[in-house]
Amino acid sequence: MGDVFVFALTAALNPTLVAASTVMMLLPSPVKLMLGYLCGALMTSITLGLLIVFSFENSGTVSTTKNTLSPLATIALGAILLTCGFVVWSGRWERRTERRRASKPAKEDKGPPRWQQALGKGSARVTFVVGALLTLPGASYLAGLSRIGKQNLSTPETVLAVVGFNLIMLALLEVPLICFVVAPDWTPQAIDRAKLWIRRHAHAFAIWMFTVLGGLLVIKGLIELLS
Repeated sequence: MGDVFVFALTAALNPTLVAASTVMMLLPSPVKLMLGYLCGALMTSITLGLLIVFSFENSGTVSTTKNTLSPLATIALGAILLTCGFVVWSGRWERRTERRRASKPAKEDKGPPRWQQALGKGSARVTFVVGALLTLPGASYLAGLSRIGKQNLSTPETVLAVVGFNLIMLALLEVPLICFVVAPDWTPQAIDRAKLWIRRHAHAFAIWMFTVLGGLLVIKGLIELLS
């Protein structure tokens, strides 16, 4: 089940979830907003996960994922992450982005996306709907479900595995929510310090994340290929 945990961590690195969490933390009543988003996200992700594992086990949805997630595919995914780490380390991506910005004429600022505007309305009902609509299965989620399906678990164990996977996947929302509930005065200050640290160390953190995850996937794929 170790590989399931890895896929849950990679699924948690969702830019939309990070953006939504950041927006809600800066709004009034963040606990209410994040709780609504979390309930909507869990409803969608757990429901789809259980449907895929139980109802579509022999269909193309899961079988295609199983065939794709061979040791060679795992190695390829790890190689892609390592390549991303190298690109970030070399600075090529930043230079390319700067050249694109310089070559394009300035565009009128259209404001944040509609889902961010909806979050800004400050309603738990709205965040519930946004969380339900934005939490759709990605590649890492389907990969994790495929691994769970291969474990030959009992029905209760499979349900617990899917629920646990989703709890890990949404950790970037759950951790600040718990912090706001337990320490409402300390949390905003800690968030400000964390944002400052991330701005200062984002480059090194991205390199470390891509390199570690990519290396682990390559090693895992080689072990599966040789076993």
